[in-house]
Amino acid sequence: MRLTIPERIGAIETNGSTVVFQTSIDDYAEIWVDGEISRHQGQQGGSVISGWNAQNRLVIGRNVKPGQQIQIAIFGINGPLSNPPTNFIWVREARLEFYPGTDPGPVAIVPSEVNVTVERHDPAIDRIVGPNPKLFKLADGFKFTEGPIWIPSGNHLLFSDPNSNIIYRYKPNGDRPGTLTVDRTPSGYSGTDVTVYGQPGSNGLTIDPQGRLTINEHGNHRVSRIEADGRLTVLADSYDGKRLNSPNDLVYASDGSLFFTDPPFGLPRFFDDPRKELPYSGVFALSRGELRVLTTELRGPNGIALSPDEKYLYVGNWDEKKKVVMRYGLTADGKVSGGKVFFDMTTAPGEDAIDGIKVDQSGNLYVSGPGGLWVLSAEGKHLGTIVAPRHIHNMAWGDDDGMTLYICARSALYKMRLNVPGVRPPSK
Repeated sequence: MRLTIPERIGAIETNGSTVVFQTSIDDYAEIWVDGEISRHQGQQGGSVISGWNAQNRLVIGRNVKPGQQIQIAIFGINGPLSNPPTNFIWVREARLEFYPGTDPGPVAIVPSEVNVTVERHDPAIDRIVGPNPKLFKLADGFKFTEGPIWIPSGNHLLFSDPNSNIIYRYKPNGDRPGTLTVDRTPSGYSGTDVTVYGQPGSNGLTIDPQGRLTINEHGNHRVSRIEADGRLTVLADSYDGKRLNSPNDLVYASDGSLFFTDPPFGLPRFFDDPRKELPYSGVFALSRGELRVLTTELRGPNGIALSPDEKYLYVGNWDEKKKVVMRYGLTADGKVSGGKVFFDMTTAPGEDAIDGIKVDQSGNLYVSGPGGLWVLSAEGKHLGTIVAPRHIHNMAWGDDDGMTLYICARSALYKMRLNVPGVRPPSK
């Protein structure tokens, strides 16, 4: 069933409320909320709720908004003594309770296992995810999560909430809730008309070979860097006398060259926004202080990554009519040559196109695409798709061994251990 949050219930305004689903079911059941199942709901810490008419209460939404939709699915398990129809379960009670309250904001939680499936298309995927992959939710309650980057010097993760104009810091704490703090705000726009933007804040984050944080700022139309003393340096904000659109994702090469994508998705009206000055969406390279446009052939260049040997540049296209990952050869002077379609997902169902891209040390690509996280070999073979409860936007390799994939998916932050280390930003 799909619940749409009303503006009010009687005299109670629902905005900002916590919603609790209370039910009792005979016999047993699993309750899924927006595609996720709590692994701690049941009597023994498992996923099956208490049965035999026991009362169960489950928080299904925090800080809800009018018009927001929440999907609840009940999967019943029944072994009746009589002989009713085989599809029969008895839902004795089902009701919703709304508790008004102020917005608590995002919260870090005890790492909680949630459902994940792997669509396996090639045996090679088994060496990457193993036979029993596990996905853990780490934090929730954000407006949108994007652009994560692991900071080795602090053993923490930074990531953007572009809708809230904030960069958050998450520091893991083993099996206990991690520490979640605001690292920087405003993160991408400081204008007085910030309320007209859907995503005014930062998007992609990375660190340069000296470990300095580099930020793609949507609303400010620029790429900036935070110096060791905290000062901000603008690296790029215009090309050919025209302001950049809204820099999206970025990646450094080992020589310090910076590659980034620049679609208009951070502008209030996207392609039709009067603030858009460039007549195209570009892929840019910044090297030794010189900004060059590498290609303008993609309508929505988005995710960007380098192969482990830095011979190839991968760029994903957010375009429902052309869901492709492009591969460009890189020349010694940092220019691109021989651009070609590396993988085409256009026929895959769903409106989602291609978002973040990351690469592991074996050369495999992890591409946020329609329906999940597509794992592609360096030869362009579809090995499998990791399907999480929420659509994955972007990822970052973290922890000491680089084998934990931190995942930004809609309003939450997740992690998943893999069997191969990832390619992380170069360091000196």
